Amino acid sequence: MPSQDDQVEFISPPNRLKAKLGNRLGGFDAAAIARAEAALASMSDQFAGWLNDELTKLEAAYSVVKQAGSGEHELEEFYRRAHDLKGLGTTYGFPIVSQFAASLCKLIDSPEGRAKAPRQILDAHVGAIVAAVRQNIKDSEHPIGRALLTELQTQVNRYAAGE
Repeated sequence: MPSQDDQVEFISPPNRLKAKLGNRLGGFDAAAIARAEAALASMSDQFAGWLNDELTKLEAAYSVVKQAGSGEHELEEFYRRAHDLKGLGTTYGFPIVSQFAASLCKLIDSPEGRAKAPRQILDAHVGAIVAAVRQNIKDSEHPIGRALLTELQTQVNRYAAGE
């Protein structure tokens, strides 16, 4: 028989947020999603310019990182630019850019990773991102895009494994 110390009491507090919001948590608003998709589609003609702006920022940040005397601050800025492209590539119609940038972010995700990442792998990632945009390689269905992505991921995984 359980002792007094072994007994457990479960307390379920009332969900006051649900009571205040009523039925608004029940589902999603299909009309709102349709409006958001339409708004995004109406801006799609600007995506190429915005992607090129992001690419310029990445290249500029990487150029600074390669200079003698660059440090943690410059590496952090480079990481932020790569992370931005990780999120924006697909939105701007270039999912492969998101994949390349995700691989780069995996390599430089921590301050230690940023400080120790091999320059040749960083060069390859930036080069792949630039090439994809300039050569209009949008996804990994493209044979060059697929080959680049596979090689970059292989190099990052080997580096992470200490090979």
